[in-house]
Amino acid sequence: MTSSFKFFHSSPFFLLLILHSATTTLSQTTAPPPAPPGPTNITKILEKASQYTILLRLFRMTQIGDQINTQLNNSDQGITVFAPTDNAFSALKPGSLNSLSDQQKVELVQFHVVPTFISISQFQTVSNPLRTQAGESTRYKFPLNVTTSGNQVNISTGVVDATVANTIYSDGSLAVYQLDKVLLPMRIFGPPAPAPAPEPKKAKKESNAGNDAPSSENGSVSDDASGTVGFNRKLHGCVNGVIVFMAVFCL
Repeated sequence: MTSSFKFFHSSPFFLLLILHSATTTLSQTTAPPPAPPGPTNITKILEKASQYTILLRLFRMTQIGDQINTQLNNSDQGITVFAPTDNAFSALKPGSLNSLSDQQKVELVQFHVVPTFISISQFQTVSNPLRTQAGESTRYKFPLNVTTSGNQVNISTGVVDATVANTIYSDGSLAVYQLDKVLLPMRIFGPPAPAPAPEPKKAKKESNAGNDAPSSENGSVSDDASGTVGFNRKLHGCVNGVIVFMAVFCL
């Protein structure tokens, strides 16, 4: 029996059995490498964070969510998104969103997107007004002004003042910040822009047409006009004298 045991241990079958057992154990203890991360997706980020149902619906309606994902994966500028919560949208006046046209809904969502990456510390040095994807940032258009107080970031639109409540996501390319209020742009929710001031009317030149004689600046008859009038009077007097003389002669 001892010789059989020695033969079994020295046989190639035994060596293969040990090698298979070791390989099986190693494969069970070694975890596979993690899969490479996929492209950044603003929709998935907001879905994971929850409480952004209304904003996600607007992203889909306006197709701006897809535009953000495309820009993130084809540009080096990055993007900053201000994300109002469902509670922030619920605090709006009833019917505010439904009363907007399709174009106004696009502008409202674009007003929450800045076409550059801004970290939370960079808000202290940004230049106001901050330009968004909605377009012109002048007054009565889409102005967005940022102020900071310590670590708190405040955003003013001229219609509403909001506060950055939390950082939802930040990776150096995309920054998503939670807002306690919806950013309402002046162009849609603010007072109408004042009408431009009328241009000053040009002074009309006074016409002398129809006057018997041109007047000088002080209202008197000019030299040329007075000479003409005097000549006409003398001629009229001579004619009258001739008529009187002929009448006497004929008598």
